[in-house]
Amino acid sequence: MNARAIVILGEQRFEPTLGDAVRELGVSGTMATVTAGWQEREAEDQELQEHLHGGTINLRLHRRAEEVFAEDSELLAGHRAKQAVLRHKQDFYRVRLEHALDANHVIHQRQAPPEILVEEEAASLAAIRALDEYHLGQCERVDREFDAAFRPLERPSIARHRREIAAILRDCAAVGIAGGHVATLLNRLRLFGIDQLVEQHAVFAWSAGAMAISERVVLFHDSPPQGPGVAEVLEGGLALLRGVVPLPQPETRLRLKDPERVQVMNRRFAPARCLALPARSYVVFKGGSFVRSTGVIELNSNGSHTTLSTLPHGV
Repeated sequence: MNARAIVILGEQRFEPTLGDAVRELGVSGTMATVTAGWQEREAEDQELQEHLHGGTINLRLHRRAEEVFAEDSELLAGHRAKQAVLRHKQDFYRVRLEHALDANHVIHQRQAPPEILVEEEAASLAAIRALDEYHLGQCERVDREFDAAFRPLERPSIARHRREIAAILRDCAAVGIAGGHVATLLNRLRLFGIDQLVEQHAVFAWSAGAMAISERVVLFHDSPPQGPGVAEVLEGGLALLRGVVPLPQPETRLRLKDPERVQVMNRRFAPARCLALPARSYVVFKGGSFVRSTGVIELNSNGSHTTLSTLPHGV
């Protein structure tokens, strides 16, 4: 059996490269698409269909979720309660994280003997990493408790849709996961257990879609309108792609000329590799190993960034 291909891409709205990546991998046949991150605009996928010459079928996960919740009020109440808990957890995590990142920035500006600076910077970074891991653990616990209490994949309201989705996927060669609102997208993917249903399919994911299929979703914006940006872990992703932190839209969201920010991002999420995905970029993995990339930028531990050329085997 051929190794499954995973491709993550930059934003596709204005300069799409999805078709190029599909042709490069020799993928032919229908592509099932997920545009749930577009929410109420989920069905407005005409440009995507035209780009792929009509060979797509939309899984309509957002619409399906609305149908499930309209039918299963108990599940709806449980899901809303879970989301409320996660929002509270995110708020408290962000409070602690902002202070830890501020402290790290101050330490970077201090003057001291090099060996002391190295030691203190490492301790500061370890505190940030510990906060990230604690938050991830809290999110995983909330998800486990929800799954144990409601067993969503076994409920008739969801099982029926999963059978329909599985039937569609049997006739598809690949799955395309678009961007949009990443939390909504991830919720819908997880609600229907899409990670289990696409185990044999090539997956093409861009923008928020690339974030959703990684091991952990990292929200970031170095220069937001409302003030200083803080990169924060949202929760665990589907983990279809491991060892990579996708960072879409770096043109507007990353200060790549700020060595301190680049260095902290790299070291904070190591050993995962931080890959910025500008427009027209994509990177191909097969069987979990790097194959090739076009225009992808890697953030380095010394605060620099380079065009991605290689990754270690098994990433």
